[in-house]
Amino acid sequence: MRLAGRTALVTGSTRGLGLAIAKRLAAEGAFVAVSGRSEEQARRVAEEIVAAGGRAVGIAADVADPESAEALVQTAIAEMGRLDVLVNNAGITRDTLFVRMTREQWDAVLDVNLGGVYNCTRAAVRTMMKQRYGRIINISSIVGLTGNVGQTNYAAAKAALIGFTKSLARELAGRNITVNVVAPGYIRSDMTDALSEDIKQQFLAQIPMGRVGEPEEVAHAVLFLAEEASSYITGHTLVVDGGMS
Repeated sequence: MRLAGRTALVTGSTRGLGLAIAKRLAAEGAFVAVSGRSEEQARRVAEEIVAAGGRAVGIAADVADPESAEALVQTAIAEMGRLDVLVNNAGITRDTLFVRMTREQWDAVLDVNLGGVYNCTRAAVRTMMKQRYGRIINISSIVGLTGNVGQTNYAAAKAALIGFTKSLARELAGRNITVNVVAPGYIRSDMTDALSEDIKQQFLAQIPMGRVGEPEEVAHAVLFLAEEASSYITGHTLVVDGGMS
């Protein structure tokens, strides 16, 4: 197994991309801390992983709240004994054209999608530095590279993640901690499934591969950056978008 003996915390892992990532890391031998706002959902996903033969614990948290994020990381370390991999996946959208966007919609997205990464990473990084080992993987989006109508708040947060990652990678490289980004494109999810057929076709027309990506394909990219094979890769943005960007 590619992550045998390792531990991982995946934020926002009760559904969608985070769920696929948590299950993939667990399938490769990692002891996984599943996290979401709902304690019941986090525990349910952890139970599913255990039933499949893996090791997992469910922990409820609001990553936008510094105290909650700190408690999440410390609880994960207490449960698992150490923290080797942090996947900052938790995120929300509040899409609307900029001229209609309220300050509340702007702040909500930045607080979770960027502030949440700061909170969780700050809570985790000292432990990783003491271990002299760590893998931090931030889930951005191609929107952070290309922009998108109606998503100035989301694109701003996702673009900022890339700059944050490049800078932190330089600071932590000497401690054997890598910091990288995975930037997914149009990936199948509850949100994309709900789009009208016309909108789906507009997206597909922009993808050279001519199909929507699967959550598991993003999870494979995260797994690669989490394992030993990627030990000389840091500060990198790995785009998973079928050529869309």
